[in-house]
Amino acid sequence: MASATTSDPDPGIDTALVTGATGDVGSWVCDRLVDAGIDVVGVDHERPAGTRAGLSVRAVDLRDAGETWETVYETNPDAVVHCAAVSNPLDNPGTRVFDNNTRSTYNALVAAGRGGAEVVWLSSQAAYGALFATGEWVPDYLPIDEDHPMRPEDPYGVSKVCSEEIAKMVARRFDVPVTTVRATTIHTPDDHRTRPPREDVSLDSDALAGNFGSYVDVRDVAGMVTAALAADRRGYDDFLCVADENYLGQETAELVEAVCGQLPAECSLTGKQSALSNAKARKRLGWVPDHDGRREERTSVSKPAWV
Repeated sequence: MASATTSDPDPGIDTALVTGATGDVGSWVCDRLVDAGIDVVGVDHERPAGTRAGLSVRAVDLRDAGETWETVYETNPDAVVHCAAVSNPLDNPGTRVFDNNTRSTYNALVAAGRGGAEVVWLSSQAAYGALFATGEWVPDYLPIDEDHPMRPEDPYGVSKVCSEEIAKMVARRFDVPVTTVRATTIHTPDDHRTRPPREDVSLDSDALAGNFGSYVDVRDVAGMVTAALAADRRGYDDFLCVADENYLGQETAELVEAVCGQLPAECSLTGKQSALSNAKARKRLGWVPDHDGRREERTSVSKPAWV
């Protein structure tokens, strides 16, 4: 269970709808919100076998605008948290990845906006382009922050760039708060990587080197969702969601240089500091990562018990 910590801010809502509710990320978000006293409606392709108090799950195809809009209308949530996505362009056709992610994001976020619901949704570091780059990719500066240019060459990264534009449009058109959580590689407490999912890759010899060892614990992702909901603001904003240090235990500048062949002229990285910065989330949301995958004892838990 992703219990709310004593430092969790009050999200200030009574009801929430969470997409991708039975997934590796959405299930932890559901747990965190329920533990905060929020009535949660989860949606996914299929309903789970288990149940838990405070959570109901509906079977909904988010690619279908009618199903999505009807569900949001009927449940009338205070907030919509969009976690659903196909996140692996290596093992899925690019057309499926791009179409699923952009269409489901449009349907979910527009439905939320029409209903006057606040939106928090999950983007990805893949939007920058390094994660799945096959050609040369060198960051303009380090650490990478929210303003760094995005230049993806894969369908997943491009789907997230397009979806971020959808998120901005929804904030403008419907005048609702919209928060983009731009997460790095997400790990569960058992050190299983959830996004992008690659069960055959050792964390100590990562084939997807474009993350430069940056990661975040899934429970900290859920924590940023609650922090974003608790923030008193209007309009659109985006935040990188990343642990303080890389998970490989090496000098980060050396990792970047090994992957990219060089370092940018502007590089202020020190030690094992993550190649992506969480400074904006710390300052504006009061969010800090609570979990350190290199120092905490691993557990056998990869998902909440009800999934």
